[in-house]
Amino acid sequence: MRKLLILAAALLLVLGVLKHHQHGAVQPGPGVLAAEAPVQVDLDHGARLQKGDTTLTTRAHFDITARVLSRKDYSWGEGSDLVPLDLALGWGRMSDSAVLAHIDISQSGRFYYWHVKEFPIPRREIETSSANMHMIPADPGVKSQLESVRTGQIIHLEGFLVDASRPGGWHWNTSMTRNDTGAGACELIYVESVDVVPEP
Repeated sequence: MRKLLILAAALLLVLGVLKHHQHGAVQPGPGVLAAEAPVQVDLDHGARLQKGDTTLTTRAHFDITARVLSRKDYSWGEGSDLVPLDLALGWGRMSDSAVLAHIDISQSGRFYYWHVKEFPIPRREIETSSANMHMIPADPGVKSQLESVRTGQIIHLEGFLVDASRPGGWHWNTSMTRNDTGAGACELIYVESVDVVPEP
């Protein structure tokens, strides 16, 4: 019995090390690494997609290249089956390590938080050049790719901003602008492809 407990503890340790290695942050050098703002093309007539008992209504095609500022995985709680992880993403000067060195970033409860002692760039630029985005993988392959994304990487995502609903009145709507903050300001993205952009 003791050998089994030791073996189980060792296995958990190995799994923890592997997960840390998989999700461990990378530290690119200074400079703007994702210069362009996300590209959004609003749809006049959105399509409906079905994910289990959830109906997704596409609101806009969405294309973004951004730095991963933080990631948060959700394995339980309402919506975790649909959105297993959130990525806090930054572009423009919010992809520059020299700027980010002065900003403390965290995620909790489906929100992204930042804190500064002194602003390295204007507050409004931080607010409009970064966002917490909820990831809905289109298929198991995309989910596997998202699970391997690491903080500090530059990634390119393509898909759709969507509103989600379920029978009984449950709904989860996407933000349609990068200029908002607070509750309701997060993008809900049906991700069709994700790629890590090699460092220049």
